[in-house]
Amino acid sequence: MSVFDDLPLSDRDRANYAKAGMGGRIEPGVRPAVLVVDMNKAFVDSRFPLGSSEASAPAIAAMGPLLDTARGAGVPVIYTTTFSTPHQAVKGLWKGNGGDPNDPLLASEEAHEIAAEITPQAGDPVLPKARPSAFWQTGLADVLTFHGVDTIVVCGMSTSGCVRATVVDGFSHNYRVLVPEDCVADRGELSHKVNLFDMHMKYADVLPSAEVIAYLESTAASTDTGAA
Repeated sequence: MSVFDDLPLSDRDRANYAKAGMGGRIEPGVRPAVLVVDMNKAFVDSRFPLGSSEASAPAIAAMGPLLDTARGAGVPVIYTTTFSTPHQAVKGLWKGNGGDPNDPLLASEEAHEIAAEITPQAGDPVLPKARPSAFWQTGLADVLTFHGVDTIVVCGMSTSGCVRATVVDGFSHNYRVLVPEDCVADRGELSHKVNLFDMHMKYADVLPSAEVIAYLESTAASTDTGAA
């Protein structure tokens, strides 16, 4: 059972999705990479304005075995994180109180550190980004091309924001996209469910992490990550 199965879809909605053939399965490729999107303290720690320890903790726990499996199978693991800047043009026109450059906590290096339980390992790229998508001016496409990737596994926060934007851009770049539903999180429960449902209908396979782990294990023999 998926986390979004209890959404109150009308009969009309269900009929329209079925008519369009949405929500089927994508055949994953043989050269995956795992993207860990914005699991830095500014989002995973409730001490920060945009952080939610309650939402992030289960996702962090689920990511541990998935990342261990990926590394054991030679699958590239790539992180994104935020960065501090006093320049509005670089920061962007975000809404909310999470982008105040005068807030010493937000401007600290700690804000951009990845959660300790899933910290990057030697050789894992950590790409700073200023916009929702992990593809936006980060060099991610170059990294994926270097590794010959055909499938991306997208984890992280938040489901309705940076994860979704990354999934849509990954789809737009013709990658096969998998989202392990227990490895993503959102500060809003409804946004989490609705966006997982919508991604599964159109752009990605939203699956339990156990199923994604089994897929990563199956690719071990054909994965050659090259240089870091």
